[in-house]
Amino acid sequence: MKNLRRIIVIGANGRLGAALAREYQGVFSVKAFARSQLDLGKLDQVRSTLSETEFDLLLNCAALTNVDYCESHSDEAFLINAESPRLLAEICAEKSAKLVHISTDYVFDGKQDTPYIEEDPPAPLSVYAESKLEGERSVLEVSANHLVVRLSWVFGPDRPSFIDQIIQRARENETVTAVADKFSSPSYTIDVANWLRLAWENDAQGILHLANSGACSWQEWAQYAIDVCHNLGVPLKAERVGKLSLTDMKNFVARRPVYTVLSTAKFTALTGVQPRHWREAIAEYISAHVSKK
Repeated sequence: MKNLRRIIVIGANGRLGAALAREYQGVFSVKAFARSQLDLGKLDQVRSTLSETEFDLLLNCAALTNVDYCESHSDEAFLINAESPRLLAEICAEKSAKLVHISTDYVFDGKQDTPYIEEDPPAPLSVYAESKLEGERSVLEVSANHLVVRLSWVFGPDRPSFIDQIIQRARENETVTAVADKFSSPSYTIDVANWLRLAWENDAQGILHLANSGACSWQEWAQYAIDVCHNLGVPLKAERVGKLSLTDMKNFVARRPVYTVLSTAKFTALTGVQPRHWREAIAEYISAHVSKK
């Protein structure tokens, strides 16, 4: 679907939404809504705002993503992560527009030790994961032509993520630690913007996994980022990242899946593009956006 010119981005104040709005501006006609302008917790507002807006493609990057908060706020989680995406899908269907709905690797229970493909059965471990899975199903029940994109460990320049927190800690402390027994694949928002465009231009529909290639633990990811910083001359006090176990994370309320590496073979088969390695993406991110600070 190469002729989708008018794009709406919901969640434009988030890490991914901000990147998409910026990367597509100038190429497409982009209208971006921050939460203050369009709140998925207010269904009437969503319907009235979008019904009055003409568009060909809607990118929904908004969600309630605080995994532990969702455990004790399940009604709010299902409203924002499931009911609202269904409404978005219905509005898009009415306008003959396409919806790209962003989901998560957390829909899996993490018991595999090989990358998850799109057809693997989901088994959510938390309220957050259950609500996101319900959102996926709701969107595709409305129209099989919509696209659900699962991402993992999203990082980018528009809003601090795990990796920015690690670098900040390493600036201030000589010892830094991160979990070493939880594995997935980082996803760089600038890369995601390119992949998503390729996906809809190749008429992707159903479920699609996107992430940078390669797998790592939080500890490996953090150590590589610190190594890159040192190589670029970014002043840090810490040199090594110590290892923690998931069981050490006493502040976690919700259960987290241990292994959620996503296979991007379907995307590569569709587009001919192999996502670059997470190490390459991290090195570029730190060089372009962290070393300048």
